[in-house]
Amino acid sequence: MDWKLIEDKSWSSLEQQFGWVREMNTVPQDTRYHAEGNVAVHTRMVLEALQQSATYQSLSALEKEMVWAAALLHDVEKRSTSVDEGEGRVPAKGHARKGEYTARTILYRDCPAPFHIREQIASLVRYHGLPIWLMEKPDSVKKLCEASLRVDTSLLKMLSEADVRGRICDDKKELLEAVELFEIFCREQDCWNKPRGFATDYARFHYFHTAGSYIDYIPHEQFKCEVTMLSGLPGMGKDYYIQSSGIDMPVVSLDAIRRKYKLSPTDKSANGWVVQTAKEEARTYLRKGQDFVWNATNITRQMRAQLIDLFVDYGAKVKIVYLEQPYHTWRQQNKSREYALPESVLDKMLDKLEIPLLTEAHEVVYHVV
Repeated sequence: MDWKLIEDKSWSSLEQQFGWVREMNTVPQDTRYHAEGNVAVHTRMVLEALQQSATYQSLSALEKEMVWAAALLHDVEKRSTSVDEGEGRVPAKGHARKGEYTARTILYRDCPAPFHIREQIASLVRYHGLPIWLMEKPDSVKKLCEASLRVDTSLLKMLSEADVRGRICDDKKELLEAVELFEIFCREQDCWNKPRGFATDYARFHYFHTAGSYIDYIPHEQFKCEVTMLSGLPGMGKDYYIQSSGIDMPVVSLDAIRRKYKLSPTDKSANGWVVQTAKEEARTYLRKGQDFVWNATNITRQMRAQLIDLFVDYGAKVKIVYLEQPYHTWRQQNKSREYALPESVLDKMLDKLEIPLLTEAHEVVYHVV
């Protein structure tokens, strides 16, 4: 597949085309870790370090483009998270997490990339600091395995190494050693250059949802029913998916409840009541061991987790079906809906979108056009 973020990769071209690149020139960094200067200086040094790497040069054209794009975007949200505390102290807590959302939006709306390429780049941005701090965190094995289900760990190491080489700091040697240890740890956990494997989908779900669980434990599967949870921004075609897929089971729909009681989707004061009403409807099916569909946006991990916990407590197997259309198709479909949402509401929801992960449910299906 031949995809490129931009053909002309000169810094002047990047600044001319992207406002978020120009902003990097005005974002200071903590001098303890980045004595080289602002985010623009650092990002240029990272890109140069990457392109000087023999390992990077050995990649396919597409892999090069993905890692290069991730390097360009890796600190994009230092602009919104940096806090100047004086005396050169400028922490940017949460910049990688927020950067993931920004990368996703840019690569969906502004510079469209195929789904798997976009999510690989967004995940590289999210985890670019993981190789450096992984061994200092509790439950490092679980964190590593979760990351491996989202991102190629060999590409992640490459990005992290370039991030270290593209800076001026006193502890560069220690940071590079941490990056090398990351590869060793990945190999030990059998997730170098590949996702960590699990014997069954339920084994994977059990490991990530059970504190202190053994990674190779294979739990007995005995589900009472299956819940299909739809996930996707408004107007992505969730109702059409149900109709066209020949699904013959009850549907718990938040939109249907709102329409029944003449409530607006933008009425935040009514949302809690709508969700509780839907949950009570779901409980009636769960108690009977009846398969059903939960039809709502479910665009954040926290939103999905609360529901999944409820379903699992009743012994249900949970399958998430994520639906996505190209940006312009999505916006047009929303305009054509009987209950269209304002463009500003869609923009806010897009900025919060978290793609369902394999760690969240027993099965995750990506229905992407």
